[in-house]
Amino acid sequence: MSVFAISDLHLSGGNTINKSMDIFGSRWCDHTSKIIKTWRSVVTDSDTVVIPGDISWAMTLDDAIADLSIIDSLPGLKIIGKGNHDFWWTTITKMNKALESSGIKTIRFLHGNAFDAGGIVICGARGWFFSSNDQPEIFDTDCEKIVLREASRLRSSIASGLRISGGDPTPLRVFLHFPAVLFGEVCEPILSVLKETGIRRVYYGHIHGNTAIPRSFELQGITFSIISADYLNFTPVIVT
Repeated sequence: MSVFAISDLHLSGGNTINKSMDIFGSRWCDHTSKIIKTWRSVVTDSDTVVIPGDISWAMTLDDAIADLSIIDSLPGLKIIGKGNHDFWWTTITKMNKALESSGIKTIRFLHGNAFDAGGIVICGARGWFFSSNDQPEIFDTDCEKIVLREASRLRSSIASGLRISGGDPTPLRVFLHFPAVLFGEVCEPILSVLKETGIRRVYYGHIHGNTAIPRSFELQGITFSIISADYLNFTPVIVT
């Protein structure tokens, strides 16, 4: 059994969705087919795949079922987190009921909880932008308030993971949608939680295009790795 990760699938398989990702480059052409092909080439039914956000362009849970069904049809158990474009995301109770009524059996939701994946403990949260200056056109709320809420959710998830591991942070892996560190900027509330809880491996998505960033880097003893689909050539990668 192995644990894989890939973020930002940006699926649009529902009949009411028509969202092209070509704005981020030609490599996104027919990206859903690429994901399905490469996923089946590396993931088996005994594996787990973590997908931390931007799953579907759907605006409602009903419309997202088509994309969730695509994911369900692929090998492995899938652990899904929320991204900034997952407007279909609602309460865990409603989402689990929707999965059950749709016959979707291989998807679980990461939201203030944690999962034991055979030696690796999966934790995480969405995270958020560093400040309202990053995306001023989308902000009508207090950015600091959102960041602190996400830090609290991350802390809850890690606490759940530590209960699974018996208090040892070594097997914990954190999956964020937003990067906690980028171009010299640091999301201090998120980074503080990571440091305080002894996390050493973090995976994140959200960033697309030809942005010149390293696949992995280390800061204050924590290794951060980008797992956005286009950076991985749309192929899930092994979590170490």
